[in-house]
Amino acid sequence: MTSSPRVSVLLPVRDAADTLGECLASLRSQTLRDQEVIAVDDGSRDGSLERLRAAARDDPRLRVVAGPARGLVAALNEGLAHARAPLLARMDADDVAHPERLERQALRLESDPALTALGSRVRLVGSPGTGNEGMRAYVEWQNGLLEPQAIARELFVESPLVHPSVTMRTEALRARGGYRDTGGPEDYDLWLRAAASSWRFAKLPHVLLDWRDGARRLTRTDPRYHADRFRAAKLEALAAGLLAGGRAVVIWGAGPIGKAWSRDLRAHGHSVAAFVEVDPDKLGQRIHGAPVVDVAGARHLPRGLLHLGAVGNAAARERIRVEAQRLGLEEGRNFVAVA
Repeated sequence: MTSSPRVSVLLPVRDAADTLGECLASLRSQTLRDQEVIAVDDGSRDGSLERLRAAARDDPRLRVVAGPARGLVAALNEGLAHARAPLLARMDADDVAHPERLERQALRLESDPALTALGSRVRLVGSPGTGNEGMRAYVEWQNGLLEPQAIARELFVESPLVHPSVTMRTEALRARGGYRDTGGPEDYDLWLRAAASSWRFAKLPHVLLDWRDGARRLTRTDPRYHADRFRAAKLEALAAGLLAGGRAVVIWGAGPIGKAWSRDLRAHGHSVAAFVEVDPDKLGQRIHGAPVVDVAGARHLPRGLLHLGAVGNAAARERIRVEAQRLGLEEGRNFVAVA
């Protein structure tokens, strides 16, 4: 085994016997041979640990760390503690890495020291039936975010990176304290914290991961990944940054998303000065005590407020951005797109 590999692959495992073989085979088939796989078994009861140990006997680059079921965050941090390479690639036991994934990501990160974390485009595989439309839309959206600027401007809309597609700098992750258990999405929490500490994200234009979807996926079954937990993570990050000092908010969009943001903001002590809407039926109303004004009315609002473009539709979000720019609002300073 190489004493100092180029890439450490962090692979948490719990009860993944059905897909683990294909996952491990994809890592063995990487064109980058100078790697180690740190598989952390988190209390599996379906034979996954035995499969890992059998695979490790055939490939010394696979290191197995076994322990009781403590949860995903604990497993990730355990694996991080064992990583020896300067680059850390995330992988999930139900996904498949394309052969050139690690090599392409290592070369880009090694050649561009300004980048901290590098994802890739992904291909969604699994159940194609009804109920998958939202996941397909999410994959299409995040696959379109390649450059650092595009990722930064969409950071508060949704997680702009598919976690198991990402390779990042190991010491940068350690400097952030690794992963946190906040009761919400551990990957999105990391991206928000990392962005606040000047991490620079990008994404390769190649599809380098088959990302498996299905009824048992944690993003569908675990309350940590519900929309309200994502919004809580966004609100925490904004409160520590752009909302610090009691800054009041203007919400563009008085639909369900805007109203949810208003409720959460007020519950955490932030005031909503107004809603901005284009729907004539909503103009002149008051929502949660705040007036609903049109775009022209937004020109007369006090300066210094933080404007949130709170809509789910991408086209509507872009229209709001155009109007915000016409008002002289600067994205990342006094305007943020959220969802």
